[in-house]
Amino acid sequence: MPEMIFVDSTNVEAIGYDPASRELHVKFVKSGDTYVYYDVEQWEFDEFQRADSKGIFLNTNIKNRHNYAKL
Repeated sequence: MPEMIFVDSTNVEAIGYDPASRELHVKFVKSGDTYVYYDVEQWEFDEFQRADSKGIFLNTNIKNRHNYAKL
């Protein structure tokens, strides 16, 4: 698992990215669950980090475009 970065969000607690495997890891606030999203580009992770709303960005740009699994 990549190093997780805590973010300011009501929905997302922390995010991490492994550029070698192109995996995005997202830990959620309410459930405490972590999901991994596959084949995520570095620029997508960079934009996710900069997004004003992590939840909206995740729902709009990641969830419907990438396969994922619960860890």
